[in-house]
Order: sequence, then C-alpha cells, then structure tokens
Amino acid sequence: MRIIISLTVLITAFLPNTLRDSQANREPEFTFVRLQYRGKLTQLSNWEVDFPASDRNFIYQLRKQTSIDAAPDGKIVPVWSEELFDYPFAYLLEVGSMRLSKTDAKNLREYLLRGGFIFVDDFHGGLEWKRFYTEFKKIFPNREPVDIPVSHPIFRCFFKIEKLIQIPGLRALFSGQTYERYDGHPAKYLGVFDDKRRLMMLICFNSDLGDAWEHAAEDYYPKEYSNIALKIGINAVIYSLTH
Repeated sequence: MRIIISLTVLITAFLPNTLRDSQANREPEFTFVRLQYRGKLTQLSNWEVDFPASDRNFIYQLRKQTSIDAAPDGKIVPVWSEELFDYPFAYLLEVGSMRLSKTDAKNLREYLLRGGFIFVDDFHGGLEWKRFYTEFKKIFPNREPVDIPVSHPIFRCFFKIEKLIQIPGLRALFSGQTYERYDGHPAKYLGVFDDKRRLMMLICFNSDLGDAWEHAAEDYYPKEYSNIALKIGINAVIYSLTH
C-alpha cells in the first residue's frame, strides 16, 4: 500500500500544471443538498435538525459504498433559490414546521417538474402530516402523495430492500419505542409522481432516517435501523441520478 501511495504521489507530481489544476478544480458529479425553509411555529424553523453530522455521515457512506463522485461536504440551499436547479437531489426534513410562500412553492414545483428530486424525512403523527400536507398542496394543488410498494425501482436500484420498516429517532429509541408521537405509526413511505410516472418526491413519514444517519457509527444505535436508513438514502440518490 505504501508503494502504491508513493507512486501515485510521484505521478501526480509530474503531471502538467494545467492537468493538475483542472483535476483540482473539477466539479463533483453529485452534491448533497439540504433545503432551508421558513417556519412560523417558532422563531427558528427546524430545517437544520441533525446538521451537520447527519449529512456528513451519509455523504461518507455514499462515497464509500458507491463509485459516485460526491462532494465531501454538503450544501445548504434555500427553497426559494434558483441555485436549487443546479442539483438533482435535495433533502428536506421536519416539514411539520415548514411554511412556504407562493414564491417558495412555485420554485419547488418547477424544480421537481424539470427533473429534480426531493427526499422528505423526519415528521410524525397526524398534526405534523396535516401541516405538511397544507404546504404540499401549495406546490401541487392537483397531485397527491401515494404509497410506494417495496417493489418500486427506488428500493431496488442499488441495494435490494426487502422490507420497509419504521426508523426510530434517538429519543424514541431511548424511550423503548420506534415512534415519536402517540399516533406516529405505522411508518409510511409515499411518493409523488410526474406525468411520466417518474418519482420526484419520496416522503418518509413516521420515520427518522436522518437520526439513523447521524448515529450510524455509534454502538448505542442499532445497526438494523441505520443500515436500512443508509440504503434507502443511497438508493434515492442513485434513482435521482438515473431517472
């Protein structure tokens, strides 16, 4: 291994400056985007929950488990920003606290219909669903989230996921249960499709995949949950890049 590293260093050292500069300045083929939104329930909305550990751990596993040239650090992009259109995949969580303006909703709608993909995570129970659904209808007044079967390509495109289970947050886990609200079960994995049946939004309801990513390396968090959470996330990235 030392010889290989040494040869690599030597080869790199003798590359023409222009070639080395182009490699150093090359844009990665994928960047993990976390969406920032405004909220009205509290002075601070909850878009940054689990940040940055959850994102960094997920990116690490994405780079380790696949050949995707992923940027080592993620990026925060507001839901109202045109910059969002530069990225095929975006992560959105704690949407029970999300409030969208007409401009926000229009931007997200155009992003999704132009080929973007949004992964929605970490909201629980009937009240949070109602709040999310109100905002969702601002984006798509004439579309509905529907249950996604485990046979769908998003659950088969890289890892073969045989069963969709509830992924508990850390607080729920320490309480001896997998759900965070009294009515926060069962877990549901829903999707929103465009007119060509491309899945453009994956909604993980009554599950907390972000917490599983954040604590995946910790002995106190069960691997049965973190492994599935990481597999679903990696599959979602690959689906977003190939569909």
